[in-house]
Amino acid sequence: MGLFSNQFSSVVEWKEFREDMIFWKWPNAELKKGSRLIIRPGQDAIFLNTGRIEGIFTDDGDYDIESQIIPFLSTLKGFKFGFNTNLRAEVLFVNTKEFTVKWGTANAINIPVAGMPGGMPIRAFGTLNFKVNDYIKLIDKIAGVKESYLVEDVKIRVTSVLDQLLMKWISKEGKDMFNLQANAYDIAKGISVDLDMEIFDMGLTITGFNIMSFNYPEEVQRMITKNASQSMIGDINRYQQVGMVDAMASGKGGAASEMAGMMMGMNMANQMVNSMNANSLNTQDSSNSVNMQNPQNMPNNRTDAGAKPNFCPNCGAKAGGANFCPNCGQKLA
Repeated sequence: MGLFSNQFSSVVEWKEFREDMIFWKWPNAELKKGSRLIIRPGQDAIFLNTGRIEGIFTDDGDYDIESQIIPFLSTLKGFKFGFNTNLRAEVLFVNTKEFTVKWGTANAINIPVAGMPGGMPIRAFGTLNFKVNDYIKLIDKIAGVKESYLVEDVKIRVTSVLDQLLMKWISKEGKDMFNLQANAYDIAKGISVDLDMEIFDMGLTITGFNIMSFNYPEEVQRMITKNASQSMIGDINRYQQVGMVDAMASGKGGAASEMAGMMMGMNMANQMVNSMNANSLNTQDSSNSVNMQNPQNMPNNRTDAGAKPNFCPNCGAKAGGANFCPNCGQKLA
């Protein structure tokens, strides 16, 4: 009898479990009398009948299907095994872990930047985390037509829209195009919300999205590193000036470099003249301000009220306190 029963019984389990597999469907649609269900840690087992969920079992363990599973099914809970009667049902095993995916832009994306025709070519790299959160949607959209589903499948779906989302949120939250890492959190937060909506109908949810780095073209990155200590990042005009200085210093650029040097020389001369004029005006204004505040500093030949002048205002001769100038006769008092 034992040998006879073994021919009909089976063990329903996800034995060849894969960390990168989101779900796996048990290949046999018939469950025989005496069959057992094994659920391992990190797995949920879902019983399906004609595409509809009959029951979800989340506790790991070894179960007798007839006595421990069937009574908890919805429309099949009254099923009785017979000699030639097997339970027709599908069993879907779901990986309950949180998945981590490394992502990166396949090609540089051009972000609009004032003063740079064609935009700034930028690449980005990071990680994202997701997990299954809705079994009904998962079965309706994916498991109903697939026997298994891999993390790589989700990665393909995500990366197909990632470039557009990066461009959208860098433009919104990138306060300084030459130091995007400073706003990486806000950029990643916006992308995470949009990506969650992208995979929502698949029964999946984004649990984390991180931007590890932004990569600039080599010459731009070199300039950013050089200018960081001078607080020049984000000033496109000063960035371009330093770029011309580098070109002249390295001897690259030929006639264009020489012309750039002449233009920079003229600009620097103009800036020096403007600076000198501004300093001169500031000095004059300062002097006038001091004189206005201290009238005694201003030249004045007048003495206190009622006193006679020491010198004649007409000819300059010494008056000596007289009422009339002894030289020209000018009245002094």
